[in-house]
Amino acid sequence: MNKFKRRLRRFFLMSALLLTLAACTNEQPSLTATAAPKAKETETNKEIAFKAKKIDQNTKIALIAEFTTGTHASQYITGATKAAKKQGIQLMVSDANNDQSKMAAYLDTAINQNVDGIIIKHGRSETLEPGVKRAIEKGIPVVAFDVELNVEGVTTIDQDDYMLALKGLKQMMQDINGEGKIVYIFVGGFAPMEKRNVIYDAMLKRYPDVKEIARFGNATSNTSLDTQTKMEAILKKYPNKGDITAVWAPWDEFAKGATRAIKEAGRDEIKVYGVDLSDEDLQMMQEKDSPWKASTAVNPASVGEKQVELILQKISGEKIPRYYSFDPVLVTQEDLPGQSVNMDQLGSYVEEWNKQEE
Repeated sequence: MNKFKRRLRRFFLMSALLLTLAACTNEQPSLTATAAPKAKETETNKEIAFKAKKIDQNTKIALIAEFTTGTHASQYITGATKAAKKQGIQLMVSDANNDQSKMAAYLDTAINQNVDGIIIKHGRSETLEPGVKRAIEKGIPVVAFDVELNVEGVTTIDQDDYMLALKGLKQMMQDINGEGKIVYIFVGGFAPMEKRNVIYDAMLKRYPDVKEIARFGNATSNTSLDTQTKMEAILKKYPNKGDITAVWAPWDEFAKGATRAIKEAGRDEIKVYGVDLSDEDLQMMQEKDSPWKASTAVNPASVGEKQVELILQKISGEKIPRYYSFDPVLVTQEDLPGQSVNMDQLGSYVEEWNKQEE
């Protein structure tokens, strides 16, 4: 009888998780893509017609970024720059350094300069939507990455943050046998973080023997160092082996800071699970006795390249999807070889990293 009750309880918990994920999935179109990338595209219901222009050396694209710090963001910029150079166009990068007012100002400047297209990296919808509406009204197409803009005519790119979180958390729960005490590093107000948090909440319900004992997080000009300092304080508060089982860090800047703090404290029993990858992240995961066990990611360079590709298609008059969502890949320590591997070499060891849909 007790065994039956336990099975019935597990059934209802899994059903609740699946319903939550279904609700999350319904918030976005049924399109996915891979890290390299892999894509299924859905057209917008109401297509905004932009006046088609010829793509040449005079084509000007404004890239407005909330931040470009961190190796992941750096590789995104490298991808966008590479794509612009390949097409022979002008790419003007503006870094707001986490200042929302600067983002809005840079957007106004781009509109006043009559650029041919605007691509946006992160930011807050309440800050950007007024300027984006003016851009669309003026006939300037916009492609945004990791920010929800409720503006007709804008194409939005994301990394499928629900799946990013689900794959990473599933790996963590399996590794810790569905029980233990965890630290959660989180900062609200960012569209991708809020989506990942939905899955985190659902997974805690799915695994009731996993308890969150501490939560912190902040986005700064040096998020990794800030995280390391705060994680060091957490380790002092919970000094004994077994006090902390794992750390869920759904941003690689968080994972880097937590990993450094744990290594320096000699707490190699604590496991770290992250989101996003870069050359630096891979190096840290491959270090001897690294606590960073797995990360779910999309190739940031591919995101930058795709965003430039989509804006140029819009400028030239092509019909492109309202949404473009990448399909993230889980990378574990066990996937990586003994020798050092960088992002360009990762596909040789993780098959799905370079897999494309035919």
